[in-house]
Amino acid sequence: MGRGTRRPDAASQPHAGFVATQGVKLELTTQFGDELLAARTWEGSPLPAELVTRLTRDWTHLQQVEDRRATLKRLRRERVAKERTDVVATQTRQLAQLRGIGLNGALTVSTELFAWRGFTNGRQVGASIGLTPTPHRSDQRMIEQGIGRNGNRRVRALSIELAWSWLRWQPQSELSRWFQARFGQHGRARRIGIVAVARKLMIALWRYVETDTVPKDAVLKT
Repeated sequence: MGRGTRRPDAASQPHAGFVATQGVKLELTTQFGDELLAARTWEGSPLPAELVTRLTRDWTHLQQVEDRRATLKRLRRERVAKERTDVVATQTRQLAQLRGIGLNGALTVSTELFAWRGFTNGRQVGASIGLTPTPHRSDQRMIEQGIGRNGNRRVRALSIELAWSWLRWQPQSELSRWFQARFGQHGRARRIGIVAVARKLMIALWRYVETDTVPKDAVLKT
């Protein structure tokens, strides 16, 4: 009963599960609402009214969410269209040329960090997102307390995601090779090391948009 176009991003399993309890199989397509009303159980009875009401409400909400996502995607594409020459659009297109950096991540990094902040060195970049080590001096000893967390929380979280993506899509880059050589396959060490990768990557991306210097051994999208 799969008439209509299937919504690829729809979470169909819960809805399909509820309907399946009545011995009915429905696909989550644009015709789902009509098919739900027309569906009959094995004995020819309509589905329980409470079930139809609940699934209709959930389906309407899901459509609204998908419509909002589609609108945001369209606005994001327009924001970085080729004819746009502002700093954000230019930086976003440039960052998105790198494998492992998607349009959404590139736009966020530009709008929340590079496009409005003037940095003079890499340490400032790390500090602005809370990825700078914070040493503490006590009795003439320097004790490392881990990274600071004063900076942009959204960009810090995104930088970690980008770091993992970078390791996957840029395995031959200098940064990925450094990570593998230093942290290898050790689970706990990798979770610690990814913070260092995130810091180095953000600094490398800053240099990329400032000087057009591609991170060493990184690959651009074809």
